[in-house]
Amino acid sequence: MELNKFVEFREKVQGNVGKVIIGKEDKIDKIIAAFICGGHVLLEDVPGLGKTKLAKSLAKSLNLSFKRVQFTPDLLPSDLTGIYFYNQKNGEFEFRQGPILSNILLADEINRATPRTQSALLECMEERQVTVEGNTVKLPMPFFVIATQNPVEQFGTFPLPEAQLDRFFIKISLGYPEYKEEKDILDRFMKEDPLVNLEEVLKEEDIHYVMNNVVQVEVKDKIKNYILDIVRATRNNELIEMGASPRASLSLMKGAQALAAIKGRDYVLPEDIKSMAVEVLSHRIILKNQSYGSDNFSAPKIIEDILTKVNVPLESMDSTY
Repeated sequence: MELNKFVEFREKVQGNVGKVIIGKEDKIDKIIAAFICGGHVLLEDVPGLGKTKLAKSLAKSLNLSFKRVQFTPDLLPSDLTGIYFYNQKNGEFEFRQGPILSNILLADEINRATPRTQSALLECMEERQVTVEGNTVKLPMPFFVIATQNPVEQFGTFPLPEAQLDRFFIKISLGYPEYKEEKDILDRFMKEDPLVNLEEVLKEEDIHYVMNNVVQVEVKDKIKNYILDIVRATRNNELIEMGASPRASLSLMKGAQALAAIKGRDYVLPEDIKSMAVEVLSHRIILKNQSYGSDNFSAPKIIEDILTKVNVPLESMDSTY
């Protein structure tokens, strides 16, 4: 396993995306980790914080095909997957592929589409294939969904069901920029959008290498036990109706492996677990009714509280993690 390839992957993506998105290095690291693990990302933010530019700059950096779909109540599943149509010239049915057959799909305002259309993404995100009129079409690899939703405006929306939420590797919020960062945005975009001149910085073999070799990052038993303690604590919390599933445990472990690798380590530390826990777990739990309506009882806050209570494994004097 060549760790320098993971570090180089992160540095090149961070440097290139950083020409467009300013001051969100930690968030971009976690999105890179999700991509390497073959997961998908749910971005929950108010409009205007750079979600679309982030997706486009990532696609350009990796030289991958990119499609953006604006989700609306009248969007049909076939608008995503594609359709078979009769070609009168050759007298045969041909498949006209939809935007879902791309490497990076930006599902903009996903919660504005009906549950029927939302469910069309389920098979694609999990099975990496799409079924149209009984015929199965494999999706291109890699296949990476970045979905966005507005946390404020709920009129005319259809909340994502738990099964759909669980398909997202992480749920993340970019948040507002700091004062200096916003000043830098004004300076950088004053004359020209830097996204226009953004060029690829990685090749196809670089992408395949990191995605295929991230599993070689070592996870000691004490780290696995730490993951299980955190996840099981969500199942025994008095504020949580439904705790995180075994899929959440796997996602937390894989995310920590990818985060460790891009930081130049071939082993996972407890800090990697703690860094990924909120984004991996917060959207996979259901709070009890009395927990809603207060920032102090939001899902991220409860996960953060669990992290403070679960014992962190200590490093032995004669061995590393």
